[in-house]
Amino acid sequence: MDGAVDSWIPIVVRTNTRMQILFAALLLRSIVQAQCPIDALRVSGRVESASSDSRVHVQLVYPKNKPGESGEVSVQDGKFQIPIEFATAQSSLFSDLPKRCGRKPTIVVVTLLENGEESDQVSLNFTRAFKMTDASAYGLRSDLVLKGRPH
Repeated sequence: MDGAVDSWIPIVVRTNTRMQILFAALLLRSIVQAQCPIDALRVSGRVESASSDSRVHVQLVYPKNKPGESGEVSVQDGKFQIPIEFATAQSSLFSDLPKRCGRKPTIVVVTLLENGEESDQVSLNFTRAFKMTDASAYGLRSDLVLKGRPH
């Protein structure tokens, strides 16, 4: 019987070590994710010939044309402003490695919708069209003008 107990000890020790490693990896992952900030960008502008039901849809696009965060806002008095928050944490190929905090969109697609249909669309290069306005926010270098359908 004594030999049977001895054969279980390495299994228990290995399992305990695996649990400790798993716990440490999960803890490290949550710490790294907490360190990456949430940034925001603000898209603002005006709409020429806006209708009463004009809406602006903004879609962030990341490398390899991966769609990201989006939002939509009504046009008020021919103007619009919409903030979009995005996570800066970049995932690595290996989930055990720490995350980097440099994730940014490459393209920002701004679409004017009238009666639920697209009437104008602009694709903005993120690095050329936006500038940092504070430590975690980006704004357009100049106001955007979208063209609605003439009434």
